[in-house]
Amino acid sequence: MLPIVAVVPCPYFGGMQTILAQPHSHTRLQDPKENKALIETLSSSTIYQDYERAFSETTGLPVSLRPVESWQLPHHGKRNENPFCAIMAEKSRSCAACLRIQQTLSEGAQDEPMTVTCELGLCDTAVPVKIGEQLIGFLQTGQVFRKKPTEAQFNKTAKLVAEWGLEIERDRLREAYFNSKVLSPKQYDAMVKLLSIFAQHISMVSNQIMVQKENAEPPMITRAKEYIEENQAEDISLGEVAKAVNTSTFYFCKMFKKATGLNFTDYVSRVRIEKAKNLLLNPNLRISEIAYEVGFQSLTHFNRVFKKIVGQSPTEYRQKLAA
Repeated sequence: MLPIVAVVPCPYFGGMQTILAQPHSHTRLQDPKENKALIETLSSSTIYQDYERAFSETTGLPVSLRPVESWQLPHHGKRNENPFCAIMAEKSRSCAACLRIQQTLSEGAQDEPMTVTCELGLCDTAVPVKIGEQLIGFLQTGQVFRKKPTEAQFNKTAKLVAEWGLEIERDRLREAYFNSKVLSPKQYDAMVKLLSIFAQHISMVSNQIMVQKENAEPPMITRAKEYIEENQAEDISLGEVAKAVNTSTFYFCKMFKKATGLNFTDYVSRVRIEKAKNLLLNPNLRISEIAYEVGFQSLTHFNRVFKKIVGQSPTEYRQKLAA
């Protein structure tokens, strides 16, 4: 699907910006804390850190995985941060303008990649990252020109910086400005495609990452996970697992959510869905058999939970495996 192009005022340099794709808000997570916890889990995973390193070394650009609602500059202090943008980030007024652009990206890239280009040609792109049907954040890159900047553009930039009251040595500003990365439109589009493919991959493996999350968790939580894994086909309850690890239901509930980032019911559902994904590899098993095998008492409930977590129905998932 080709993105839709619109032109709106650019808060960064006071000009106009080109916007690709239209905003949609129906998939946004409602709990910012949960949203942030999911992103932190994915960001600390080996697969993401390996990709971030490879992307930065290959393209020379920064890349960040950030939550839907974030009040921080995603690339500040990151590897390959644009030197000009780093200078701008030191000043509160220009920093605030950049944050408004991040908000524009958050609102516009909820279903498709979105690129914001200021009047002077600096681009930033956000690619949506989802877990099932839920938007949890964005892979973001940019701080790049899609054509070589000119002296006239720099002079206009320097004038705007002065109007903002920012006292920055002109030679320093000039050096940083012309040291900004330049990619051709074709190269930039290919880079956005790479981000989109990785966003899809994160979505595919995110459930597995969350189920297998290990960050020095208490032994009680490790035992609880083992108990759930061994008994996931049964109708297990929070109280039953708490008893199995010799603690109160209230304390176990609190500690389990803190350690995993998920409540007990959601975690059990994810374990069951991960098992179901493996069973769907066997074409001789009916979906109804798989649903009961992994612990769901209703095929309708299984279908609903599977689609919520995986982003497609069990039938669609199996068909893609066979394609």
